[in-house]
Amino acid sequence: MSGTSLRPMAGSVGVLVALATLPWWAGDQYQIHLAALIAAWWILVAGLNLVVGFGGQLSIGHVGLLAIGAYAFAILAGRHEWSPWIALAASGGLGGMCGLLLGLPSLRLPGFYFAMATMAFALIVAELVLALGDLTGGGVGLSVPGFPEPFESPAGHYLLMLGIATMITWCAWNVARFPWGRALVAIRDNPVAAESVGVPVFRMKLAVFVASGVTAGLAGALFASLQSYITPDTFVFELGLFFFVCIIIGGRGSIAGPLAGTAILTALPELVAPLAKLGTLFYGLLLLAVVLLVPEGIGRLFQVILERVRPRETASPVLEPDAARLAAAIRRQERP
Repeated sequence: MSGTSLRPMAGSVGVLVALATLPWWAGDQYQIHLAALIAAWWILVAGLNLVVGFGGQLSIGHVGLLAIGAYAFAILAGRHEWSPWIALAASGGLGGMCGLLLGLPSLRLPGFYFAMATMAFALIVAELVLALGDLTGGGVGLSVPGFPEPFESPAGHYLLMLGIATMITWCAWNVARFPWGRALVAIRDNPVAAESVGVPVFRMKLAVFVASGVTAGLAGALFASLQSYITPDTFVFELGLFFFVCIIIGGRGSIAGPLAGTAILTALPELVAPLAKLGTLFYGLLLLAVVLLVPEGIGRLFQVILERVRPRETASPVLEPDAARLAAAIRRQERP
């Protein structure tokens, strides 16, 4: 393995080590909580990125799948006293099942109508949470248990979420860099051409949508345990738009870009805390600036800066003429 190929790996390992040691160098407990929230949102966005960024499907209703995962964990681990680990797995499985039931009819719709279908799904879930008060607690909400030792503390819970987020990132990265990712990009750019060369368009759309349902269910369970109490007001429709904007700002067709977008947009309210009432304004200004100045997303901006700071080493091939064969060819042409 060359030194050039080792550099990105060394950088990724360095970032992961810094994140893993964050509980020991963070300024206070709230910074750990904020980092855990970024990890929870990224778990969802990593799966949604395969749908939106690579597959080109405009899903804006993943907050409904997030709510399903959160309430499933609260009900199973809280009311029915299931093991939190089994409840976490069940939340992810339920999210994937709901993604399958939603994707089977709606993924055949054109882009705008598919977006409307996902939006309707999110609104239906919100109404059901309120209507099924005996199960979900209605407007009062539910308390959510945490995880057992050694993950009961804020630092332990953060490390748990970081480990799951790292695993999800590794899975998404492998999907993106192998033929699956190239096939999804082909579907996004020209589904007719992709289908003409043998790409199973609907089956791949459905597969990544179900996978995004699983990650949304896991994110909902982890987020609920992080908050320790959930209400219907927690899962507003604007949160689904937030996930979508994270991908648009980060840049389609990459992993690092939406990850940076998720971290920036989650931390932005803290950066402008004195102007908290204008948080939506700052979101809008950031989105407008990225769309106008860097249409490919901030991930592309980081890539350009990195290439300027450390340009790629390109080796020019040295062409050596074969004098003997050239002389023999000339002699053959000179013969009568």
